[in-house]
Amino acid sequence: MPQNNSIAPEQIWCAIPVFNNKGALRAVAAGCRSILKNVVVVDDGSTDTDVASLLLDLDVVVLKHERNLGKGQAILTASRYIEARDGYYMITIDADGQHYPDDIKKFIPLIYEGGSNIIIGCRNFNTDNIPGKSRFGRKFANFWLRMETGLEIDDCQSGFRAYPVRYLNQLNFKGVRYDFEAEVLAKAAWAGLQLKTVMIDVHYPKPEERVSSFKPFMDNLRLSLIHSMLVGRRLLPLRHKPLVNTPQKTDLSILRHPGKFLKMLLQENTTPEGLAMAAAVGTFLAILPLLFIHTFVIIYVAARLNLNKIVAVNVQHFFMPPFVPALCIEAGYFIRHGRWLTDISFATVFSQFSDRLIEWFLGSLIIAPAGAVLMGAIVFISASLIKKKRQR
Repeated sequence: MPQNNSIAPEQIWCAIPVFNNKGALRAVAAGCRSILKNVVVVDDGSTDTDVASLLLDLDVVVLKHERNLGKGQAILTASRYIEARDGYYMITIDADGQHYPDDIKKFIPLIYEGGSNIIIGCRNFNTDNIPGKSRFGRKFANFWLRMETGLEIDDCQSGFRAYPVRYLNQLNFKGVRYDFEAEVLAKAAWAGLQLKTVMIDVHYPKPEERVSSFKPFMDNLRLSLIHSMLVGRRLLPLRHKPLVNTPQKTDLSILRHPGKFLKMLLQENTTPEGLAMAAAVGTFLAILPLLFIHTFVIIYVAARLNLNKIVAVNVQHFFMPPFVPALCIEAGYFIRHGRWLTDISFATVFSQFSDRLIEWFLGSLIIAPAGAVLMGAIVFISASLIKKKRQR
């Protein structure tokens, strides 16, 4: 493939963030250096070895954080260093030996295709010793990215990536550890960068041989918080600042074909996870006291989060008055007064509407999450069973 004349080979760097991976680091760094001229290793406060001494004869740059700041911060340290030296692209690879440096060659053609692509190495999970939590984490991360951006990426959790540093360094991030790798894809997509994938191989050692700095509780908490922040930002009707001007084509011709339009709506995001989330969100909003605007709010939220609008809108019919609002009022009344409202009548509801509205809202804060979880679980189980039946 012809090279993009604006990117010279020496402007493609490799960055290796490392924290306590002395067993695999040298082989990874040597493999990367055999392919690329410029390799930078960021020692993120390692305590198991002197990284600079370990790599002394490999002709690689070693940067050091005096204390552990997190993988995301190590990547940003490398990115700023590379841009300051006229580098254009940075290929990041984990130091634990999970990835094969030779796969760097697969990124190069996509790098030359365009200067604003983020390229993600999609791991081949058809190999030995793949942990169940890794398979789940991959699906979980892919699902959230789809909600946040509408993009379908096969493996957005992979750390083997290529970033255009001039754009990466213009973005602002909250996460500096593993949550950075989730945040960067969403914010890059919002800024107009293209996300592309390339298939790569992966090596997982046996469980007793693995070395990982991932802290299940804290890092999962950070990931949950960053996804909550990204989803919240996605719901705001505010325009994102573009770094790359990409022409947006809006094809409204399908509106002239109601049958095709309905088919498109029915087919959007129809995975069991997607349908379950649409049902859960529709349920949650349907139970809240959004007087006379439930449908509009549900459509807006479903559209912003790329959910199935048909499911989200229609699930609200299960929660129409009077039963569910009455249940919320009862719960809210109990929260306020410590006893149940035994007289629900025209007088107690409509002549005291302001009180009942407060109680409806308070009760919905309990009933809505519970209803959303229940309806989401029902839809997920049902959709999963139907999917398995169709695959037989």
